[in-house]
Amino acid sequence: MTRIDDLPLRDELRGMSPYGAPQLDVPVRLNTNENPFPVPEALVRLIADRVSDAARTLNRYPDRDAVVLRTQLAGYLTRTTGYQVGPHQVWAANGSNEIIQQLLQAFGGPGRTAIGFDPSYSMHSLISRGTGTGWISGPRNEHFGIDREAAVAAIHEHRPEVVFVCSPNNPTGTAVEAETVLALYEAAQAARPERGALVVVDEAYAEFSHRPSLLPLIEGRPTLVLTRTMSKAFGAAGLRLGYLAADPAVVEAVLLVRLPYHLSAVTQATAHAALEFADTLLGYVDELKAERDRLVTELREIGCEVTESDANFVQFGRFEDPKDVWRRLLDHGVLVRDNGVPGRLRVSCGTREENDTFLDAVRAVMKEISE
Repeated sequence: MTRIDDLPLRDELRGMSPYGAPQLDVPVRLNTNENPFPVPEALVRLIADRVSDAARTLNRYPDRDAVVLRTQLAGYLTRTTGYQVGPHQVWAANGSNEIIQQLLQAFGGPGRTAIGFDPSYSMHSLISRGTGTGWISGPRNEHFGIDREAAVAAIHEHRPEVVFVCSPNNPTGTAVEAETVLALYEAAQAARPERGALVVVDEAYAEFSHRPSLLPLIEGRPTLVLTRTMSKAFGAAGLRLGYLAADPAVVEAVLLVRLPYHLSAVTQATAHAALEFADTLLGYVDELKAERDRLVTELREIGCEVTESDANFVQFGRFEDPKDVWRRLLDHGVLVRDNGVPGRLRVSCGTREENDTFLDAVRAVMKEISE
C-alpha cells in the first residue's frame, strides 16, 4: 500500500500531523470549545425557510462577494463593540480558518514568515506551513501571557511579514491587553518599514471575554486585522462561518486569492438567519461565562492550578502525567482536551449538568492518583 511518504509531497509538510481532536461517543464531550446549547427551535424553523428559499435558485451561483451577509456582520460588530464598521471593511469565509488561510495566501507564502506566541492556536502554524509560509514560535511568560518586551524583540529579530495574536488565547484562555497589541503592531511596522507587516488579532472567543473587543485598534492602522467566528458564541460550529474586519484595502487583497463563489447560497442563508437571532444566541454567553468562572473556582478548590480565562474553556493542571489524567477522565465518561501544554489539560465549558459531571470526575481522578 502506498504511504504518504512515497508521494511527491512538499518537504515542509513531511512529518506533520493533521489538525484534529478525538471525536468519541461519551456522555460528556468538553474537548472542542463548542457551545453546549442547541440552536433554538424558532431559529431552526427560520433556517429551514431561508434554506428552502435558497434551494429554489441553486442552479445559479451565490452572491460571490456575500454583500448582504457582510453588511449584517458589519452591523453586528458595530452594535456589540460600539465601533463603526462598514461592509467594505468586512470579509466572510468558511470558518475563521479559511479567513486565516486567505490572509496567508495574500500576505504570506514562500520566502515569507509568520510569528505566533506559543502555546496558541495550532492552526496558525499549520496554515502557515500549508501556504509555504515560514513559522516562528515566539515566547510567552510563565502565566501564559505575551511577554511584551520579549515579543517585540522577537519581531525585530525575525522581521516577519505576518504576526498572529490570539485574544482570548487558545488553549490558555488568557486575554491580551490593547497596549501589548499596539506595541507588537508598531514593532512589526518598524521591522518592515518598506510596506509594513500584517498583524492578525484572532478574537474567536471575544464574546466570552471580560475585556472590550480590540476592534477599535484597526482605526488608522491599515495592516491590523481582526478575525472572528460564529462557531462559538453563536453556537453555530456546524455552520462554518468566519469573518474579518480591517482596512478596506485588506479586503481587496483577500479578494485576489479567494476561490470563486466560496460561500454557498445555503451557508449565506443560514448565516443571515443566525444573525437575526444574535440577541437570543448571545443570551447563552452570559450563562457560559458564569459557568466558566464557577469551573475556575471549583477546580482551584479541588487543588488544581488554573489559568485565568476570558474564553469558554479553562486550562487546568498541573499534572505529572496529563495523558494519564486525560484517560482517567475518559474512563469516567468525560472527554477533555490534551493540547500538549506541559502538565495541563483544557476543558470546554458545558451546561451546568455537564460541568458538574466533569468536576465530580476530576475529584474522583485526583483521589485515585493520591491513593
